[in-house]
Amino acid sequence: MIPIYDFDQVSPEEIFSRETDRADVSGAVAAIIADVRQNGDSALLRYARDFDHAELTAVEVPREAMEAAALGLDSGLRAVMEEAAANIRDFHRRQRRESFVVSEKDGVILGQKITPIEKVGLYIPGGTAAYPSSVLMNAIPAKLAGCREIVMVSPPTCGGDVNPVILAAAYIAGVDRVFRCGGAQAVAALAYGTETVPRVDKIVGPGNAYVAEAKRQVFGQVAIDMIAGPSEILVVADGKSNPKWVAADLLSQAEHDKMASAVLVTDDMALAQAVQSEIERQLPALPRADIARASIDNHGKIIVTPDLLRALDVANQLAPEHLELCVDQPFDYLAKVRNAGSIFLGRSCPEALGDYLAGPNHTLPTSGTARFSSPLSVDDFVKKSQFTYYTAAALEAVQGKIAAFARQEGLEAHARSAEIRFETEGGDER
Repeated sequence: MIPIYDFDQVSPEEIFSRETDRADVSGAVAAIIADVRQNGDSALLRYARDFDHAELTAVEVPREAMEAAALGLDSGLRAVMEEAAANIRDFHRRQRRESFVVSEKDGVILGQKITPIEKVGLYIPGGTAAYPSSVLMNAIPAKLAGCREIVMVSPPTCGGDVNPVILAAAYIAGVDRVFRCGGAQAVAALAYGTETVPRVDKIVGPGNAYVAEAKRQVFGQVAIDMIAGPSEILVVADGKSNPKWVAADLLSQAEHDKMASAVLVTDDMALAQAVQSEIERQLPALPRADIARASIDNHGKIIVTPDLLRALDVANQLAPEHLELCVDQPFDYLAKVRNAGSIFLGRSCPEALGDYLAGPNHTLPTSGTARFSSPLSVDDFVKKSQFTYYTAAALEAVQGKIAAFARQEGLEAHARSAEIRFETEGGDER
């Protein structure tokens, strides 16, 4: 049963499951990465056989199979996925940046040039944790950014296929190539390339502990989006909230993972008790009840604060992945939220809306990293280069300042590189 605490009974460090009890897999992951770097496709085929029980003859999924999966998708589900894709495109299109040029001083031109990352690798889990929504959320911003090639990897089924709903989502989102490989070996293939899998410049997408550790180890060879921790939801709710709705929203994250954290912060003890009872009523009927039970019992909490402003203080300290504000006039509180991955405003805005349909991204910072990082966006798929142009006259006007600054730092060659252009040699100005 989810416990109820008074505000002063529990410290912020104890509220969310920030430290997991997952086993250290760094050694195993390092060995897999080294194997893939040395043996390429043959290692991928061997891991598919050993880990996925799939006998593969080829790693890449034919393009025709992606189209067939989309055409074979249930028409109702395809319509929903296409609507979600349209919403995601519409939201993320507004994030696109433009290059700029500044020429406000005579002889000086400065600017910033926006360039898409050329090749992006998207990791999508398979099996029971197959999330077509994550395909849309990761691939569409990359497509809008202008990435030249979007490559997806996903574990094969024992029959050797990639989950057809995942393939359909890849086709809808505009993924260019799909490969049958998962786990740390897939991350290694994307980072270093094999005979078949192209080496990419950035890897994004969710995965298990092996995938997260592999992303950590290849970072620097390639860019990554983030190291994601267990799912989190924090609901701030007043006494007018419906306890059935609040309980359902908490359970929506608890069913993700036994390490997931579902937290309610409220200023009303009656609501706290009603939500506690509702969770016990709703939880047993869930197909993933064993996962939700472990999450709720071990990492769930209800905290009763003196008022809603104190509840928002708790939220800002925790910097949750998902924050629901189930209150009257939620926009009155929005400015007070400083740290959160994605914010859901009002009583009719469950977190699941953001997972699937609304349009804002569901790849979010976890483990308190919303204090300094942001949801996945078009920005994650572009690079910014800056450029500078000075005429000779413009440089001559400032070369003494450059030299003075350089010498203050003890860097004589820097100073000389500015001054040498204006020294005379044989009476000629250079």
